[in-house]
Amino acid sequence: MNELSAVLQNPQALVTLAILFLAVVLFISGALVPELTGLLSLGLLIATGVLTPQKALAGFGSPALITLMGLFAVSAALFRSGALDRLRELIASERIRTPRRLIALMGLVVAPISGVVPNTPVVASLLPVIEAWCSRRQISPSRVLLPLSFATVLGGTLTLLGSSVNLLVSDISQQLGYGSLELFSFTVIGIPIWLVGTIYLLLAPQSLLPDRGRDTNDFVGSNDQTGYFTEVTIPLDSNLVGQSLHNSRLQRRFDVDVLELQRGKERLLPPLADRRIEPGDRLLLRVTRSDLLRLQQEHTIQLAKPDATNNKQSNLSASNESQKTVEVLLPAGSTLAGASLRELRFRQRHNATVLALRRGQETVQERLGQAVLREGDVLLLQAPKDSIRGLQANNDLLVLDQLENDLPTVRRKPIAIAIAMSMLILPTITSLPLVASVLLAVIAMVAGGCLRPGEVQRSIRLDVLLLLGSLSSFSVALQSTGLADALASTLEYQLEGLPTYLALLIIFLSTTIFTQVLTNAASVALLVPVAIQLAPGMSLPPSALLLTVLFGASQSFLTPMGYQTNLMVFGPGRYRFLDVTRYGAGLTLVMTFMVPGLILWQYGGS
Repeated sequence: MNELSAVLQNPQALVTLAILFLAVVLFISGALVPELTGLLSLGLLIATGVLTPQKALAGFGSPALITLMGLFAVSAALFRSGALDRLRELIASERIRTPRRLIALMGLVVAPISGVVPNTPVVASLLPVIEAWCSRRQISPSRVLLPLSFATVLGGTLTLLGSSVNLLVSDISQQLGYGSLELFSFTVIGIPIWLVGTIYLLLAPQSLLPDRGRDTNDFVGSNDQTGYFTEVTIPLDSNLVGQSLHNSRLQRRFDVDVLELQRGKERLLPPLADRRIEPGDRLLLRVTRSDLLRLQQEHTIQLAKPDATNNKQSNLSASNESQKTVEVLLPAGSTLAGASLRELRFRQRHNATVLALRRGQETVQERLGQAVLREGDVLLLQAPKDSIRGLQANNDLLVLDQLENDLPTVRRKPIAIAIAMSMLILPTITSLPLVASVLLAVIAMVAGGCLRPGEVQRSIRLDVLLLLGSLSSFSVALQSTGLADALASTLEYQLEGLPTYLALLIIFLSTTIFTQVLTNAASVALLVPVAIQLAPGMSLPPSALLLTVLFGASQSFLTPMGYQTNLMVFGPGRYRFLDVTRYGAGLTLVMTFMVPGLILWQYGGS
């Protein structure tokens, strides 16, 4: 405690704490996207003289960040060459007939893949396949999508390449003078975690996973499992004109809910069953994807025009061969969140018309153009194929559908897989550094025709690189100002007298809870420098505390925001916030007792 008081006499330590507090507030409030919060903190640490530019910016030139940049390109080549085609076929086969079998496939096959390939593209690639499987089997997607996310999170701790956070921890360790992590540094701990986690996914009561779709008609003759919210108008020649909503084919033949009717300046809310439909009426509908497209093709309704100056372009026809209808997701950190489609001038910017919006179980009462977008929203878009390919390179939107003939390098699949395997094996059996192996793999992918040169740049997630590169400066600041040592001494005083296992358990659980509030990258950047100072007092090597924090930040099973993949399945699964907590609490409890034991088993201690 005295040491902390002494450090707080240092003006630079006080400035660092103030910047840290500001960053935590911004991370929790979401006032800025995470990468901008990281850049703001980095700029303030330099401007106030806490760090020199060279020390503050060292993270952007670190081998870990360059490795991650190359890994994005290698992953893009694998997916574009159809490396997951066999897995897609297996999911669609008759051998996978029940949710239990599908969850077993996720745990035993998908999770290991996530150990060497970033889990976000894995989930994005499999999401439409699993939704189609649910449609054929008449099973609610909420029964299987959360296990998909959890399986990829479990697999992400098998190797250094499984998660960007793993690489960040390696980079921080090197900056603090403890050396970087190797490709399989924590695999011996990751394997039991993966296996036990998979057993949990298989044995957890099905009642923990809600049924959000089985009691609806969404599955009848439809390939989409949840309702979209959209705004339409009634044209003069519509066969709905003159009919009441109750007697119209709109509700007799289609799965449509009318949430609001606007007639001129008059706004009418349910009940609307006896209201007769007139030309020019604007209706706010909840409708399935296939029904919306069918109604549009038959000219029963037309999409409400968001801008009077763009009438001709805003009413695109789904039957137009040059157009494609796809679903896109707003991922965590999307800069589009917090603004409406009209404010974003979405159609003009992306050359795509938004047909409808899907937001989990929540009812969207605003008009489509005025609805404020949120992370996890799914938009149904209609656009030329070239525009959709442009969206695939956009970090603010994640395209969930696959375009036909959009994998021109399928014949290169064996080459892509061979290059990826070589990338993993060479650093293991030779002295070749991992970063060199990854960069050589990128060049080999391009030279082998598995990836076009222009696709290398588009595959790189700039937001992730900016976040990780900037956050590493926090670890350096905490160390250089003495705050890490002082906070570690305070924490060591609190843990004094406790068995080593119990102390590790508290550190693990604290990191896990911290991660649910901040990003996992922010958690490790702030906690690793502090925790690593506890190693001597606990008679453990620094790497033991390093991995305790790493695994604590990786076990994100309690909230939708805990991990990117949780948010990706949140909307399509129509989950509610506590659904994730209910299903993940048991797994979190298992990991809380298991991981400290594995750390002690690996590194000794009592």
